[in-house]
Amino acid sequence: MPLEVVDAIPRLRDRLKIDRDAAQTIGLVPTMGALHEGHLSLVARARAECTTVVVSLFVNPLQFDRSDDLAAYPRSLDADVRLCASAGVDLVFAPTVSEMYPTPLDCTVDVGRIADHLCGRTRPGHFRGVATVVMKLFQIAQPDRAYFGEKDAQQLAVIRRLVADLNVPVTIVPVATVREPDGLALSSRNRRLSPDDRRVAPVLYEALRDARQRIAAGDSDAARVRQMAADIIGQRQGVTLEYLEIVDPDEMQPVQVVNRPVVAAGAVWIGSTRLIDNVVCVPPA
Repeated sequence: MPLEVVDAIPRLRDRLKIDRDAAQTIGLVPTMGALHEGHLSLVARARAECTTVVVSLFVNPLQFDRSDDLAAYPRSLDADVRLCASAGVDLVFAPTVSEMYPTPLDCTVDVGRIADHLCGRTRPGHFRGVATVVMKLFQIAQPDRAYFGEKDAQQLAVIRRLVADLNVPVTIVPVATVREPDGLALSSRNRRLSPDDRRVAPVLYEALRDARQRIAAGDSDAARVRQMAADIIGQRQGVTLEYLEIVDPDEMQPVQVVNRPVVAAGAVWIGSTRLIDNVVCVPPA
């Protein structure tokens, strides 16, 4: 069947009801567009596991804490639709802001201590916006499975808690981060990097990989591991460290002693572009 592009909530619901009544498995890949190979890996996983694959393309204003960042976020609807068609997507949901938020919201999804650190500390309200739009997408599409990249570890933790706490009947499927050959995690924001900025951008992954290696070698002092990784970033000109922390993978709370698998997560500014990344770190048995 040819790809369908839908921009109205009632139309998407009506279309998916047909598949749901036919006992089809519906997979949802929520995105903000500007698709790249990382997004396509989510689509490929959904395509392998589901009968109907829906990709949402919506730049959600609720999760931006700066108007200039929202304005600068890349938008490429026509190119995104072509990519979806080539990847075997069945439905693209591309609503306008007024379709998703016809009136100012009085009800939003509050996010607790999972948002206390990392991006939640430096971007107030960000995860409230993420949780709210994801909950709306779940209510609109009612998918059986939803696919999220592991690059956004804190977002993934928030959504898992959202589903568990609010009894949302959807299976959350994490998909591994896709990287460039030099280690840079694929991101829609990468296209905003200048050539010089792009050359230094892999330093964040280099620092996180150092943390992973130290923990694998038996260093259980989280503060020391964190500092050594942060020092790698500090030595690189043109890169400003926003945070680098060693956290519990479920609660996203900093740990002092590494005696179980943890996540090393960081965010940096390179010029006017903010990049995030994380790696799972496993201590020796």
